[in-house]
Amino acid sequence: MTTASNNGRFRLATSGEKPTNPANRFGVDYSKEAARLPAPPCPIIDIHAHTNGAQAGKIYSKVADQFGVSRVYTMVRLGDAKMVRETLGDRVRFIAFPDFRADRAKAMREGFLADIQSFHDDFGARMIKLWNAPRMHDYFDAESGRDCVGFDSEWRFRHAALADKLGMMIMVHVADPDTWFKTKYSNALKYRLKPDHYRPLRQMIDRFPRPWLLAHMGGSPENLPFLSELLTSHQNVYLDTSATKWIVRELSRHPKDEVVEFFERWRGRIVFGSDIVSVDEHLAPKKEPSNHPMAELADSPEKAFDLYASRYWALRAMFETDYEGESPIADPDLAMVEPERFGPMDAPRLQGLGLPKDLLKVMFHDAAAAMLAKVGERP
Repeated sequence: MTTASNNGRFRLATSGEKPTNPANRFGVDYSKEAARLPAPPCPIIDIHAHTNGAQAGKIYSKVADQFGVSRVYTMVRLGDAKMVRETLGDRVRFIAFPDFRADRAKAMREGFLADIQSFHDDFGARMIKLWNAPRMHDYFDAESGRDCVGFDSEWRFRHAALADKLGMMIMVHVADPDTWFKTKYSNALKYRLKPDHYRPLRQMIDRFPRPWLLAHMGGSPENLPFLSELLTSHQNVYLDTSATKWIVRELSRHPKDEVVEFFERWRGRIVFGSDIVSVDEHLAPKKEPSNHPMAELADSPEKAFDLYASRYWALRAMFETDYEGESPIADPDLAMVEPERFGPMDAPRLQGLGLPKDLLKVMFHDAAAAMLAKVGERP
């Protein structure tokens, strides 16, 4: 296991100072490591997060301060938005998002229409999120989900049409990692092949010309030529860098010069996002199962801090430094695909890109500001 980079490269300096956990494989002090990163060239906008919890939100705010993040766009249940705004103050902006943990059938239909309107009217939201991971086919069978699962389905069109009427832009989750299509989604009759998920999305992008933000590097950080074709074909499309483990794993597999060229070519169309999830369930051991899918990622304030900080450290180290070594974040996808080679605490290589400061400024702030200005938002 390599905990540092060699030959004078940027390295982790505090290995072994803290207890290890899946978000901190090397036991580093993320506060000290944050201070060792290059000073960001501008205040950072995190365009994609799920920051929630009155107490977890305070821990998240401390992390954001240390890593230079001044604004976060977050997805929460409508009923939690007031509490989140009180916790995060002017740092937070909202993305209208359905409440999957209530009545899922209603949430994906008329419930989301009502939530979009309320997020817009009561919380000033200028963006909605259409979540279309292949897991939707676990929640709805082919018949019951016909009107609400596909990007081109009746209710998805109605959600997009309301957003357009209100002057809002649209974020989407399309597809999922290739590792999941090799394993979780190997039943193509149920989940379809990965390319199939983009055809109805393209139709919707062309139907509604406002900005579309494709989360997680468009769902295909594995395939940079495909993303270039997508950006060329649809001038209203932007990508975000959220889903840290996925993005680190896949971008670090490409030759470094190809990744740098991709970010240079598409400067102004790629914006910074983390996909950090903070919930109060992260702060204590679980006495009973939680209905939050991410609740098991931490069970103490210290582990919650590591969880949130690890995402910002990994992304900033990849984009800003020449770090060359293993990621400090365990990545279970490795063991899922190759269980004979990897265990649950193993992690992929993290390749520092050392992007120039003028490009970092665009990705960290200016691209998001310009994109949001198209829908009347001043971040």
